[in-house]
Amino acid sequence: MNDLVPTGNVALLIDADNASHTAIDPVLTALADLGTVNIRRIYGNWSKVALKGWSEVALRYALDPQQQFDLTRGKNATDMKMTIDAMDLLLTGRVTGFGIMSSDSDFMPLVTRIRQQGLQVYGFGRANTPEGFRQACNRFIDVETLEKTAAEMPMPLPPAILSKEGKEPVDSALVRLLIDAYDASKRDGQGFASLGEVGQRASNRSSFDTRNYGFSRLSDLVEAVPGFVVERRDGGGVLVKRVK
Repeated sequence: MNDLVPTGNVALLIDADNASHTAIDPVLTALADLGTVNIRRIYGNWSKVALKGWSEVALRYALDPQQQFDLTRGKNATDMKMTIDAMDLLLTGRVTGFGIMSSDSDFMPLVTRIRQQGLQVYGFGRANTPEGFRQACNRFIDVETLEKTAAEMPMPLPPAILSKEGKEPVDSALVRLLIDAYDASKRDGQGFASLGEVGQRASNRSSFDTRNYGFSRLSDLVEAVPGFVVERRDGGGVLVKRVK
């Protein structure tokens, strides 16, 4: 099993008018395939009541809001601004992968141009996203399916887990985060995933620090969570497995 964790610098650009704020968790988890999502920009006219959900989510996930006024009826300035920013980021040479969160086919030329530069692009949209945009991406993910899967997944979570030192409790939201990160990680034939990959996927969604819960290492925290086992293998590899 390959324990190497992607170290790329990923940019996530969100078309708030054509994306659901409830899908942000699985999107950030999936983008860990490409590396760390350091650039997180979300575009829209924030005076719109319809974007209230995104306004509340932006602070929690460190999304950088980009204001775009509706200058002309029927013309989408958001798309233009997203495209310009994506090209600027591409030309810096510092971004190694992109996530485009939208169900708008207008982004197909942008995705094609980014891929011509040798970078991977993950698209995230609804089931009715036009086929052109879906096929242009290296990988297109139906966020409605991701949300449905997460909603149907059993949640055998305790109300709180005390650290080994008896300090701060590990709340159920963090346990949910670890479960999602593990489920999205690559696993070997025995069901073990690299702890490093699990940690990176979790970090993409939340800036948690194990020390806030009384643990000095992520492996110690995971070992304290019921339903997880940690295995240390020869060569220094640390792996984790979720057990029923």
